[in-house]
Amino acid sequence: MRTGEVSWSPEIFKIFGYDPSNSVPTFEQHRRNFSPKDFERFNQCLKRAFQDGDPYAVDLEIIRNDGSMGYVFAKGEPVLDETGTPIRLTGILMDISDRKLAEAQLQETNEQLARATRLKDEFLANMSHELRTPLNAILGMSEALQEQVFGSINEHQTQVIQTITSSGTHLLELINDILDLAKIESGQIQIQCRSASIPQIGHASVAFIKQQAFRKQIQLKLNITKDLSPVIVDDRRIRQGLINLLSNAVKFTPEGGQIILEICDIQNKPDYSQFGAEFSPTHDSLSDDTKSTSSNAINGIWLAVIDNGIGIAPEHLGKLFQPFLQIDSALNRQYNGTGLGLALVKRVMDLHGGRVAVRSMPDVGSCFSIELPYDTKIQADTQSHPEPQKTVEIPSHPPLPISTHNEISSHASPLILLAEDNEANISTISNYLKAKGYRILVANDGKNAISLAKQNDLDLILMDIQMPGMDGLQAIELIRQDSHLTDLPIIALTALAMVGDRERCLDAGANDYLSKPVKLSQLAHTIQNLLTTHSSKQ
Repeated sequence: MRTGEVSWSPEIFKIFGYDPSNSVPTFEQHRRNFSPKDFERFNQCLKRAFQDGDPYAVDLEIIRNDGSMGYVFAKGEPVLDETGTPIRLTGILMDISDRKLAEAQLQETNEQLARATRLKDEFLANMSHELRTPLNAILGMSEALQEQVFGSINEHQTQVIQTITSSGTHLLELINDILDLAKIESGQIQIQCRSASIPQIGHASVAFIKQQAFRKQIQLKLNITKDLSPVIVDDRRIRQGLINLLSNAVKFTPEGGQIILEICDIQNKPDYSQFGAEFSPTHDSLSDDTKSTSSNAINGIWLAVIDNGIGIAPEHLGKLFQPFLQIDSALNRQYNGTGLGLALVKRVMDLHGGRVAVRSMPDVGSCFSIELPYDTKIQADTQSHPEPQKTVEIPSHPPLPISTHNEISSHASPLILLAEDNEANISTISNYLKAKGYRILVANDGKNAISLAKQNDLDLILMDIQMPGMDGLQAIELIRQDSHLTDLPIIALTALAMVGDRERCLDAGANDYLSKPVKLSQLAHTIQNLLTTHSSKQ
């Protein structure tokens, strides 16, 4: 016999805000304690329980007697008679308002973090573009002047232009360091590991700083153990870290000094205790598991840059690997820099499961060392999903000779469309390429580029990516849809230079990708290669 009787515990009265001394509200009266949507959900649970014997467990939003909102967890099970027919329902009701509030706050926090990350990513991309675009014109014009594209220059003018070039290059290095560190901190940089020869990386890194050392008459010495096993690493990032250490050694070593690069097995590393106790912020900050793989007992390679420079006082060692922090912050400090180099080295070694350490004594010198384990967790993660490396090295061949319009007749001169909205870059690139004997058309946005591509018999397109209206990626995709333009060589030029930009450009249909500021001789070399390849296919 169905009675419709409902009984509540005192706690349920409290949850809904009813007076426990009063009777339990009827089901219809109880309806107003739920929103229409949640009451219907609750009602359906009750019907299934009575009709089919199905238990239920559901979260519901409630409206308390005083009008305030809350949440409950309702769970019920039917009680069956001997025939299996539900005769009554028992259950529990829990106030989960605090948990729901915490979940809502957590969701809001996560959304704010996601929004902040997105804004930071956009800021990094915008900063990269805004800083690299004017540098492209500065370094491009300097290169063109040095190649005497705009006419002959005297010795004094050459020296002035070299100063502009070196200052612009230094500024570019600082921009790259800041962006690299920001990308590592935000998790945007994923190292791409492959089998690499550490001795080869060592030789390449020394070659990079050899000229700096020569100017200070610093002797460079390499002590590299033969037959070292290859290591699975991101060779570009390891080279970047090693060059940072070598550049620092050159900076802080007086004229006539000495710098040694040691590369050997960790177990056979030499004793440089004359430089004092070892300090390793990477080792101190790693987890216990990683510490065990970064100890002297592991199999791996030891790299060290040793100098007899000014050295570092023990109380200053803790400042070395912190970004933007200089040991000497005085206005009259002797050595320039942002303090980013060692911070980048530390982050890169952390990503490889390795560690960086330093021993140093004032007026004696310093020993900065890197330990790279042969076997790290990162190997399995990255080897199976290799990504294409961004090519940033400048070709080692000499610059292309300057061509005149007499050397390439006008009817045979390749016609290049330059899609670019920055006037300084238009002037720099077009004047340089004209001096090389190319004919140039200019489009200031993506739509104009498509129109000119369809109207002219082009040999190649230089497509800037960030342009007003239609961007370069959209323009490339639409150009490739034209059956007459599917094989036309396209070089993407972008000042964004962020992770994934190269892949996006190639996926859109570009044949090659160059990040600004682009070296004009490299641009001319890339153009020549693409034109040669394209003509051989026709």
